[in-house]
Amino acid sequence: MYNQPKAKPYSESNFFRNGTSARPLPAHTVEYHQARENEPYYTGLTNGLLVAQLPAPLALTPELLERGRERYDIHCAVCHGLTGEGNGEVVQRGFPAPPTYHNQRLRQAPLGHFYDVITNGYGVMYPYASRVAPNDRWAIAAYIRALQLSREARVTDLPPNEQKKLEEEQ
Repeated sequence: MYNQPKAKPYSESNFFRNGTSARPLPAHTVEYHQARENEPYYTGLTNGLLVAQLPAPLALTPELLERGRERYDIHCAVCHGLTGEGNGEVVQRGFPAPPTYHNQRLRQAPLGHFYDVITNGYGVMYPYASRVAPNDRWAIAAYIRALQLSREARVTDLPPNEQKKLEEEQ
């Protein structure tokens, strides 16, 4: 298989008039995955510092949080657990436990930290950049923040109409 007829890129060939085996790239061609002008969106960083909130064009909406919960349940809950305690199914079977999202260090971490860890991995966690799209990484990061906030939530933090719904359910 090594010695088969093929043209290696930019090797000599008499097929094209210019004597190469490849055609020149068209004008204004951009390499796949290289046209990333929105640094905070793709890296979670602004001028080398982790971002504290969702970058443009994203906005915190119920739909974004629902998507984050869905993606979290698929990709993250097996290790981190459904509540973010670090007690997922694989941990219960002997895998090293990740830190709880509810410890003080992670509660104070900027939102970009979670995006960066999902993208590049951390410790024994492998990178998810090839498995989870940037929009979904931000959705997961927002959902993690919601998990953290839910731990400290009080009924009085809810809007009056939501408080009334809860009272009616009880």
